[in-house]
Amino acid sequence: MPPVSEPGSRHKDMRTWIDELDSARELIRIDKRVDPLTQMGSLLYQSREKALLFENLAHGWRSLGQAPANFRHAALAFGAPQEKVVPLVAERMGRLIPPLMVESGPVKEVKLGRGEFDLTELPVHVAGKLDGGPVIGSGLVVTKDPDTGQRNVSFHRLQVKGPDKSGILLVPRHTWKNYQKYQARNEPMPVAIFIGHHPLYYMAAATTAAYGLDEFEIAGGYLGEAVPLVKCETVDLEVPANAELVLEGFVPPHVREDEGPFSEFQDYYATGTGKNPIVQYTCMTRRHDAIFKNLQNGSEMEGCVFHKLPMSATIFRRLRDVGGGPNLHNVMILPGIFGLVVQMTPRAYGEGKNLLLAALSSEYQHPKVAIAVDADVDIFNPNEILWALSTRVDPGRDVVIIPGTHNHAMDASLAELGAPGTGLWQRFGSKMLIDATAPPPGDAAARANFERIRPVNPQLRLADFAAEASQSIVRELPSQFFGSQLLKS
Repeated sequence: MPPVSEPGSRHKDMRTWIDELDSARELIRIDKRVDPLTQMGSLLYQSREKALLFENLAHGWRSLGQAPANFRHAALAFGAPQEKVVPLVAERMGRLIPPLMVESGPVKEVKLGRGEFDLTELPVHVAGKLDGGPVIGSGLVVTKDPDTGQRNVSFHRLQVKGPDKSGILLVPRHTWKNYQKYQARNEPMPVAIFIGHHPLYYMAAATTAAYGLDEFEIAGGYLGEAVPLVKCETVDLEVPANAELVLEGFVPPHVREDEGPFSEFQDYYATGTGKNPIVQYTCMTRRHDAIFKNLQNGSEMEGCVFHKLPMSATIFRRLRDVGGGPNLHNVMILPGIFGLVVQMTPRAYGEGKNLLLAALSSEYQHPKVAIAVDADVDIFNPNEILWALSTRVDPGRDVVIIPGTHNHAMDASLAELGAPGTGLWQRFGSKMLIDATAPPPGDAAARANFERIRPVNPQLRLADFAAEASQSIVRELPSQFFGSQLLKS
């Protein structure tokens, strides 16, 4: 198939990403007609290994989904293998590049004012059977602090309610803080929502940093180039020039409507449903042949993948200085993103707990379960993590429960205080840390009891002795079983 990006295109965008997925054989093109309301969600939910490009939708639309479909795709977007991408992203977080204002860009090729566009004609899909309706999950919402003018970019679900209206869920974070300031003034909050771009824009929006830090600067650091921005048509905001589509509008103060339920990142519907704010739209700009971006939510689906990598890297960045610099190897967020694994080599007894305490009190509200494992545990293999929990944990000594903690508002397993759309909306519960590391290398005798079994001759390859033996038999074994040299050969 021909490349999607335009000739001479310089900046990374969703089209260069499609070409990259295609070149890596990580993209499936679907030319059969698909109904976003009844069929697309099911197809996206099944595709955990490949991205899907729907090329035959109503009103001449195309749509990209499950891109990234998994952590391997997320690493591909950064140009790194998955076992090395978290430390890489942690380094790039410190390389902020300010955005660059430009006169125009592809997203300005078509300009539609109020009454000239219809949200219900966009190929917005229904993600789950109990959803309250089609929801734009791929819109990155740009707002500003009315006092300082500082930008914020973040994820917010947008339930389509009509041709120029949607709901919006505001979890108590930075956008909500901006909205509260507008409400105090009894003024509508301007918003600009861009849909469809390179995944590093989405990962920048998923990066929790200090209030006031511009996520477009984070995106620039991730991309290694300044993000080109253009002015909006009807609101005093800026958006990426190379996005596929932009919706402009306002969130009116004090207005609440029924919103939800929706298929959320934890694999549940319940959280966030209630009386939530709305968005009234005033303008749409887009490319003349815009490709819509649909985002399938659920545990280990695209919505989680976007958050998993920057969250892992942010916590890795925090932990690497705990206690003067631990032997920290990696951090990985677990399915559902309320748990994490820290891979380390302890220098002393109890050091694992020190790192886990820091991980549970990081920039993110999500983590409530934190596990420390040794370097010989493959944190990309759930069975390895379960093995470490089963064989290296004394529950009475290695498990700690911290009661009475502030937790993420979308965690349905915990007691809910307040309600969506109100100032006090949170979950009040507990957190748990599990130290599943072996004794530190300094206690050689004790650590020797946890040395993993190895074959007598680890360099032998089954494929060399049996022609019908598949290479996949060897590759499926954990890397620490035979050693990295065998798997690379």
